[in-house]
Amino acid sequence: MRRAFLIPIPFLASLGTVFGLYLWQIGSGEKNISDLPSALIDKPAPEFNLPPILEGGAGFSSAMLKSRVSLVNIWASWCPPCRVEHPLLMRLAREGVTIYGINYKDKPEEALGFLKDLGNPFRAIGADRTGRTAIDWGVYGYPETFVVDKAGRIRYRHVGPLRGEDLTEKILPLLKRLRQ
Repeated sequence: MRRAFLIPIPFLASLGTVFGLYLWQIGSGEKNISDLPSALIDKPAPEFNLPPILEGGAGFSSAMLKSRVSLVNIWASWCPPCRVEHPLLMRLAREGVTIYGINYKDKPEEALGFLKDLGNPFRAIGADRTGRTAIDWGVYGYPETFVVDKAGRIRYRHVGPLRGEDLTEKILPLLKRLRQ
């Protein structure tokens, strides 16, 4: 009976080793948490029809994703990393990239204040008040950005705030290829 408390020790040591190796790979650059796989890559974007942030405006639906290469950015005003990446979204919009927004579980007045303060890079924005649409896209961290091709298929997923090197090394080259 006295040795029963020793049984979990090898298990916990093994688990700690696995987590430690994973964190080491992230720190050394071998793994990048923003490049997490998605079961939706090369599949059609989930079907959705979201209302506007405020009543009376236009919302955002999956039908809008067909016919042009675009980005879908899932964001919220309460999300600090969303604020960090926003200048890059503004730059992309100025350069002619079509960006759609899904505003996740936000208060309408706070979402609109965010856009008023930082600018609005989105062609259309839908309010995901329940979080159901984000779940359908497989989102679990904010912000997340998806590249969608002309057929409405998801071609790339980026978890976390976009950085300059993400644009130059991955997203802009992919957008260029998909537009050809």
